[in-house]
Amino acid sequence: MQTSVDQQNTSQSVQINLIMNVLPWLLLLLKGVCSLRPIYIRTGEMVVLRCPLKKDANATLLWTTPSRQGKTLTISVSAGSADLGQMDMMPRGRSLVILTVSMKHHGNYSCSIRNDSSSFWFSLIVYGPDSREYEERNLYSAKCYTEDSCTLYCPKVHIPNHDTPDITSRGITWHKEGERLATSNKFSNVTEKDGGVYTCIRSFLYNNHIYNMTFKVILEIQQSTKPEILSPKHKDVFLVNLGSTVVIHCKTVLNSDLNQVFWLSDSSFVDTNESLPVFYNHSRDQINMTATLVLRDVSEEDLLKNYTCKLESDQHTSFATISLAEKGIFHDNVSVNCCLVAVYLALQKLHFFCLDGKSYDAFLMCYKSSFDGGLNEDDIKYLINTLEDQFGYSLCLYDRDVSPGQAVADAVLECVEQSRAVILVPSLPDPEPGNNVLSAIHAFLVEQKTHLIFINTGEAEASTSGSFQEALQLLSKEGDSVTWKGRSSSSHFWKQLRYHLSAPQQVPKMQLLPQEC
Repeated sequence: MQTSVDQQNTSQSVQINLIMNVLPWLLLLLKGVCSLRPIYIRTGEMVVLRCPLKKDANATLLWTTPSRQGKTLTISVSAGSADLGQMDMMPRGRSLVILTVSMKHHGNYSCSIRNDSSSFWFSLIVYGPDSREYEERNLYSAKCYTEDSCTLYCPKVHIPNHDTPDITSRGITWHKEGERLATSNKFSNVTEKDGGVYTCIRSFLYNNHIYNMTFKVILEIQQSTKPEILSPKHKDVFLVNLGSTVVIHCKTVLNSDLNQVFWLSDSSFVDTNESLPVFYNHSRDQINMTATLVLRDVSEEDLLKNYTCKLESDQHTSFATISLAEKGIFHDNVSVNCCLVAVYLALQKLHFFCLDGKSYDAFLMCYKSSFDGGLNEDDIKYLINTLEDQFGYSLCLYDRDVSPGQAVADAVLECVEQSRAVILVPSLPDPEPGNNVLSAIHAFLVEQKTHLIFINTGEAEASTSGSFQEALQLLSKEGDSVTWKGRSSSSHFWKQLRYHLSAPQQVPKMQLLPQEC
């Protein structure tokens, strides 16, 4: 008789355990119950379950946890519980913190808002300290490239927030192959030997005790491939027919999935919406990506814009700015095309002998005017477009031709050295690179006898003191001056400006789009 009772109790116990294990999965079928999220953890570690449900400031967050008796225990964040203390569990804000995980914490947990049907379930799967399966599930990967700098990051998975009450971070220690690293997790020049399996330990202080979270990171070292734009080349000019559809391919080489390639129209991003008159799309084959710019119906307005293919990576940013020009009436004639190519090559050969080592005809540099008569952004753009598009001058522009990441003063000096003249323009908005740089390099400009051309508006600068005004006055004595009277300036302004500038020395690079002969 006793045996029959024991068998019956055993059967009931199995049924209860089965119900407790299956119930959370059945609850997932109910409306308002979010998916079960598995969390893998090893005994002796800390873990944090963070509830993703949004709640009002006054709403009460409820946690359902397994108890030692195999039953569930529901507690509110504000409520204290002796059972929770014995299980090293603490509700903190939107999180449930388990200070030291043991096998008794294995089971299903849920969070919900009081008087709300929504809930979110977690499945905490606990492994022993030497579990190989846990080691496999707890591996994170990282990638660095040879000869580059690289930082190895410790995962931030199920850890306390920086503002979790009463818990403070005590830093991270790194180990490789069982040995604690004396150096940091930053590599200034990556080599093959830096690869391997690293262990990082996050330590947290609570109630004068240290609790740890351990992660393993496999660092893979790959040969460095410098991301670059293969085509088009910077300052290429594409000859087009008005009203035609133009397709321009920007071909690049990438070294990371994080690299980005996109097109700009002047300073605005080009959209990927193919229903627009101007858009771009992209395709990728392993390390090669092509971003294709499409202009459905080329207009005269399109000819006035610059289009820039830009490649951004962790290492550097590169770009290629191109423009469009209308084809002449003879461009469709093959024989005339041959003549044009011959003339172009002859000009290129002549240009080779005329080179003076300079890459630009002028460096256009803006400075903040001390009165209200400076040029606005539209005026400056008009000035640039007229000099480049109408008169054929090659200008160095700080916001277009300087690679990001360079020191400002060094970048400006590089532009000055590569230009035959420097055009100084008073500006109403705060310009780049700014007045401080001009103050810093004015001695260099005077010492190098740089050809300076001042654009003024006929109004005297305010006589304020300071290093910039002193530098400006000194430079104005060394340079030429041309008066700007707005966009309606007579041809006298352009004649004077072109008189002070050298004749354009560079033959523009003309690139024909594919056409049928």
